[in-house]
Amino acid sequence: MAEPTLQQIFGINATQDANVLTINKADLAAIGLTSSTNNTAESLLAAIIAQAQSILTITNQESNPEQSVVIEDSIESLITRNDQTYRQLTKSISFEKLDNASTFNPDDY
Repeated sequence: MAEPTLQQIFGINATQDANVLTINKADLAAIGLTSSTNNTAESLLAAIIAQAQSILTITNQESNPEQSVVIEDSIESLITRNDQTYRQLTKSISFEKLDNASTFNPDDY
């Protein structure tokens, strides 16, 4: 099998060239993003991670040895910050590559 495609991870309308990655906000609506001219950077990052998680599963990796990244739900807890209670949802992102260097390099995945 091949690596997951740009469209599988970022949405059907995702495109790229040598300098620009384009992700269509409408493609992230299915996982909960409400498209707006004022989406926060954090909400966009959360939507991208949720979209990618739908494809980058451990199950998909087990059937596709070309997949190097897995996103899984991790610990859910309640934390207190500034006298407010927050629900903390943690996601675990694993990057796997052949063991030939100990540094993180996005080009390896």
